[in-house]
Amino acid sequence: MSNASDATTPRVAAIYRYPVKGLSPESMTRVALEVGETLPLDRAWAIENGPGRFDPDNPKYLPKIHFLMLMRDERLATLETRVEDDRQTLVIKRDGKQVARGNLATPIGRQLIEQFVAAFMKGELRGAPKIVASPGHSFSDMKAKCVHIVNLASVRDLERIMGKPIDPLRFRANIMIDGVPAWAELGWLGKRLIVGGAALDVFHRTQRCDATNVDPSTGARDMAIPAVLQRQFGHADFGIYGKVSAAGEVAVGDTIDIG
Repeated sequence: MSNASDATTPRVAAIYRYPVKGLSPESMTRVALEVGETLPLDRAWAIENGPGRFDPDNPKYLPKIHFLMLMRDERLATLETRVEDDRQTLVIKRDGKQVARGNLATPIGRQLIEQFVAAFMKGELRGAPKIVASPGHSFSDMKAKCVHIVNLASVRDLERIMGKPIDPLRFRANIMIDGVPAWAELGWLGKRLIVGGAALDVFHRTQRCDATNVDPSTGARDMAIPAVLQRQFGHADFGIYGKVSAAGEVAVGDTIDIG
């Protein structure tokens, strides 16, 4: 089962960003949130699956089917990735060994990563992969720039329902919280959360897709989480989205006031 504790004070349990859509998360101890923005570098890059429609000079929201993603491309979960301190160089490891490295701000750097992806994902690609980005654009599953929040108590209750351990990283949240009852977050639509020094306005529940069925460490498609949620609750919602309405720093351990 999840090893998070059953604290009684609402608090931030973990913070993550996902620099490249579909690839692994980076754990953070603190983050500065800006009004109307995502976490810095969250989904700042994506990898088009063959010829794509994304125009970096006129960036617009596109559904995730245009990009490599865990819902369809579970092999991505076997890669460990990070963006180094220059905030541009992507390092990819597999089984603990570096297999690719490239500066995403340069054509040659992107080409190095694209060549690795082309070989690694050969059987799943519709054409040559292409790394895309545009300053200030986020390749989130949501059109609105926001922060994704998951309640660890809900993860533990879903473990109880399914009778097996569930890695919370399956849900690809930015902020994991603890210290509130399971499923309470689904009733927070329209509420303001004071999280550390920032404020987030909850505006949407997260409708889960088959990406949550993929083990984030092995790439195995070994669960049926949306189907279980649908049978148990009549919906497949798990987690919430909040828009940053007041800027400030958020750190692991910060308390949360639910307005």
